[in-house]
Amino acid sequence: MSEIVELVVPSFLDTLYMVVFSTFFSIILGAPLGVFLVLTDEEGLLKMPKINSVIGTIINITRSIPFIILIIVLFPLSRVIVGTTIGKEAAVVPLSIAAAPFVARVVESALKEVNKGVVEAAVSLGASIPQIVLKVLIKEALPGLILGITLTIVNIIGYSAMAGVIGGGGIGDLAVRYGYQRFRTDILIVTVIILVLIVEITQRTGNYLAKKIDRR
Repeated sequence: MSEIVELVVPSFLDTLYMVVFSTFFSIILGAPLGVFLVLTDEEGLLKMPKINSVIGTIINITRSIPFIILIIVLFPLSRVIVGTTIGKEAAVVPLSIAAAPFVARVVESALKEVNKGVVEAAVSLGASIPQIVLKVLIKEALPGLILGITLTIVNIIGYSAMAGVIGGGGIGDLAVRYGYQRFRTDILIVTVIILVLIVEITQRTGNYLAKKIDRR
């Protein structure tokens, strides 16, 4: 039992590291894209349908690339940014880039759910576009945004487990090296249980927060 704990705890902390930092960077990369897609839509405040179409296509292409392939393609970028292609730090790079398009679509979808009348009222009162984005769109869409980010985190947890296949570290790496390659069924079962618990806690927390701030 003590051996399992010694193996699982560092791997769990590595997974937590990857999920937290990948979520942060994917939001930094993806959220502005989502806002831009809403503003440049045919019904948006900036109306740039051609640019909107190009950005949307790039996002769709990136989302369609299987994550395991994306990791390999981004090896050079990981080496440039963190100096290595293995370990939890290196895994953050492809995890963030893989999740960013998903975040963009999540943000776009949530903001488009905001009542257009509220936006029109803000425009008529002379609000600037940054004010409309921050004080109207994001504020009104916050419950949906929280649920969307929760779903993003759940996806990143799954991605982080796959990153372990090529030495990304974390629970996935432990499951492959010990659970599969060394035929340690006990470790394999423990890693699966931990991943399920992480996902369950994340989803329940997201649902609670979204419900808590929903004023509708």
